[in-house]
Amino acid sequence: MDYGKIIHIFDTTLRDGEQAPGCSMNLTEKIAVARQLERLGVDVIEAGFPASSPGDLTAVKAIAQLIKDATVAALCRALKTDIDKAWEALASAVRPRIHIFLATSPIHLRYKLHISPEQMLEQAVAAVSYAKQYCEEVEFSAEDATRSDLDFVAAVFSAVIKAGARIVNIPDTVGYALPQEFAALVSAIKERTENIEHVQLSVHCHNDLGLAVANSLAAIEAGATQVECTINGLGERAGNASLEEIVMGLRVRHNFLHADTAICTEQLYVSSKLVSQVTGVKVQPNKAIVGDNAFLHEAGIHQHGVLANRETYEIMKPESIGIPQQRFVLGKHSGRHAFETHLQSLGMPVDPALLDKIFLQFKELADRKKEVTDSDVTALVMGISGTVSEVTWKLDRWVVNSGSSLSATSAIRLQHKDGRLIEKVSVGDGPIDAAFKSINQIIEKEPVLELYELSAITSGEDAQGQTMVKIAWNKRCWNGRGVSTDIVESSIKAYLAAINALEWEFGSTAD
Repeated sequence: MDYGKIIHIFDTTLRDGEQAPGCSMNLTEKIAVARQLERLGVDVIEAGFPASSPGDLTAVKAIAQLIKDATVAALCRALKTDIDKAWEALASAVRPRIHIFLATSPIHLRYKLHISPEQMLEQAVAAVSYAKQYCEEVEFSAEDATRSDLDFVAAVFSAVIKAGARIVNIPDTVGYALPQEFAALVSAIKERTENIEHVQLSVHCHNDLGLAVANSLAAIEAGATQVECTINGLGERAGNASLEEIVMGLRVRHNFLHADTAICTEQLYVSSKLVSQVTGVKVQPNKAIVGDNAFLHEAGIHQHGVLANRETYEIMKPESIGIPQQRFVLGKHSGRHAFETHLQSLGMPVDPALLDKIFLQFKELADRKKEVTDSDVTALVMGISGTVSEVTWKLDRWVVNSGSSLSATSAIRLQHKDGRLIEKVSVGDGPIDAAFKSINQIIEKEPVLELYELSAITSGEDAQGQTMVKIAWNKRCWNGRGVSTDIVESSIKAYLAAINALEWEFGSTAD
């Protein structure tokens, strides 16, 4: 089937998505997401903002060295120092892209940048010219374009294209535009920008009015050739345009939009689950495409129709986004080959270095559960894949006592990476609080517990409990996840995972 023009997918989950409050990822988690984005088939992975922090610089550099099948982009302000940092991070990339942004709207120029439109234009051209010495692919974004003067944006784009920009981007930075309005803006910029036919025209839509996907699709119809988006629509405030919704919108409505992407849609579901796991941001059940209810039918008339013909109430198949329909039952007698084959059927190929570790934990789980479900397996894989590679503290043993007539006490013993064993006893307001206090004594830090969530991965009395915690320390946040059939143990594992992410970035006081 001829799907017409191919739209480039620029994924900014690791940059704009991670900027959402509490969504920070450690290096190992970022690498896991980048690898999944490469399997998904995105054209561009915006890996971070190197000048914003040493951690971002390290992450972008690591991803640039790893990714071979996608362009790796780094964001920077229109400053030579930022551009230098971006190139330091991108130098080893197979296909690097420097992404420069500078605002064009009167409100940003006056109140944030304190420069005139003429100064803005001069700075944008100088930045693009400077970046071209490093790499061929330079993208320029006119921040807050939808609240800018149309002729000014076109003039800026004409100038930066002349300076060497290969991609110009129209961001709806505050989610202000309406679909018809945004389409008209894209069309007008195409008409008024010199040499725009020689470059990619990109859009970057935010979801403040719930219109990010609608605006992106309207822009594609008007001539945009690249869309910037995130997995699950993650991002600041109300989020970004949702990658999975844009991709499936194009795939399902190709008869109207006459466009498609190079995305492997069968990887959408596992990509959504991975990002949800590493950020701790749950996907709402009624979320389009990847929500738990997206393919469920409860009303009797709907069930009758679907049983007769799925197309009566489904415009796409669950399999098309990677939701497996053949349920594979795993247990303690399942072999390594069957386990590995099942991982591949779930869209989760595992590095050989991790497979043995995951399979060992699977066997331990199978000894405690009669039946291991796909959800159990997914939790195992994502839990290990998202673990900080250099672990400062390992759980050696734990004991917790609690009851209605006695105070909760805990004894936790951790092993430091240098081999030392340290044990502390604490009293707390319940077993979880006591356990966390023991860990704080050992690590000699007192992070603030900002989030604690406990959920069952599956149903039944032998279900695994999954704990998600978010801790804050020194004005930074870290997530941690733990999975166990014992909820106290899953809580300890989650807290320790967050602590290890903290220690990886700041170093241990016990060194």
